[in-house]
Formats: sequence, structure tokens, C-alpha cells
Amino acid sequence: MNFRGGEREAYASLVPTLHEQLAHQQFQFNPPATLRFGGVRERELLSKNYKFQRVLFWGKILGVEEEYFIAQGRGKNEIQTKKNLYSFNCIDWLLLPPITEDMMKAVSVAAKGRFRGDPSYVYEHLESKVSEENRLAVVIHQIDEEASVVPRGAFIRDLRGLVQVNRSFAGLSPSEATRLSNFLHFRKPKNQKKRRILEMADLNPAIDFLDVVSDDVPKGSWSLQLEGAGQVCILRSLLWPGLTLYHVLMTPQHGYIYIGSGMKNLDLPFML
Repeated sequence: MNFRGGEREAYASLVPTLHEQLAHQQFQFNPPATLRFGGVRERELLSKNYKFQRVLFWGKILGVEEEYFIAQGRGKNEIQTKKNLYSFNCIDWLLLPPITEDMMKAVSVAAKGRFRGDPSYVYEHLESKVSEENRLAVVIHQIDEEASVVPRGAFIRDLRGLVQVNRSFAGLSPSEATRLSNFLHFRKPKNQKKRRILEMADLNPAIDFLDVVSDDVPKGSWSLQLEGAGQVCILRSLLWPGLTLYHVLMTPQHGYIYIGSGMKNLDLPFML
């Protein structure tokens, strides 16, 4: 499906009653065959300029005036080679700037309130200034770092250290899908704690190299449900409302999407 169709289908999946059709949907970017974006010529340019192996529909950030559609390109190493692009019409795409420490600090100090939908808008607070485009890049990075999740086994790390799609992944079982320990943060590992020998015996270094969401603080920051007659697992972030993972059990179909205001729920520790 194209981005517009993908966004509509993904948004529909967020309603309380999950459509049965979700079990047959796969939210993966399929470029529209147009001359401006997505044709053979554009795919060749993306491959040549950005070295993307694939491009996924990441989600949508809602602004006061406009909405940002976000796409994510990935290279051979799915974790280390992420690049994000944004668009207002799903035809013309702009590459977001890389994240720096100074940029993140400026966003934390100066950027407050809702996104406006204007990349050139400048937020100011005392001596700190930051453009909305930079804020957009930082917020997407923060959401990916704190809330992007995948089922255990969906990705594999080879002997070269490259993280790639696990082609032999057959999906989680219904019993496995009810445990948060079978869902992993799709980012560079940060909280790899020392495990007991008995715990290590059940781990596979090729797939158990990421942080599990069950170790997240505060506890209770995820909502896990089985829907679609128990065939679809839905995992929602309460820290970043709008981030949802879906996984069709016993199949390799899975994905996550963010549709929201780009505002972190800082009150979550007081709500639990």
C-alpha cells in the first residue's frame, strides 16, 4: 500500500475494536508508481544516494497547521543505518538532519507545546533557539530510542555484527505473546544486565542482543492486549501515546507505527 493508504489502515487499527482485516495487513512501504516519487528512477536514486535496503512508513506527527508524514530508510545494518524523511503530501520528501548533543539540548530547553507544522518555525527560550525541523528529528529519535519495539526473534545479528531481518522468524506463540520479555527495544542495547547462569541457558546470542521492554522504568509503561480473536498482539506505549506495535501470531508479520502529537507523557510515573 502507499503512504496515504497505509496511514489510513494504521490509524484504523488504533481504535478499541480491532478490525479483523488487520490480521491480513502488513504495514510496509510500497512506493507509488509516479514520476515524482516511488518510480524506478526514484528508487534507484534512493539506493544510490542513501543506500537504503528498504523504506518503511514510520508514522505521522500531528501539528497545529500541518501534519508530518514520516518515512524511515534502513541500510544493511537495520539499527545503525536509520535515516528519517518527512513530507506533507507523501510525494515530496525531505531528509531530516542527523542528531547532535547540542540539538537535543536546545530542543529540551526551547521547544515547548504542540508542533506547528512549519519546519522553518524557530522556538526560542532565553538564549536557546531551535528550528521545528530539528525538533522533529530529535523527537523521532527519542521515540525510536524509548518506544520502538519488535517481537523477540524478528531480527538477527550475524557474525559480522550486522542486524538484519530474520528470514526464519515464524512469529510468537499465543503464550509467548502474553509476556513483555518477548518484546525488545529496536535500538542499540543500553541495559544489558548481568544474568544468572540459568537465565543465560535459555538465551540465544543471535537474537537476544536487545533490551527487553519488561525491564523498562517505570513499570507499567506498556499496555499488552490480544485482539482479533486472539490472533493479533497489540502493544501500546503509555510513555509515548500513539506508538503501537502489532504482531500477527504464528506469522512473521509485525510492525510498529506512531500517530500522535509528538508529546511525551511526562506524568506517567504519577499515573501508575
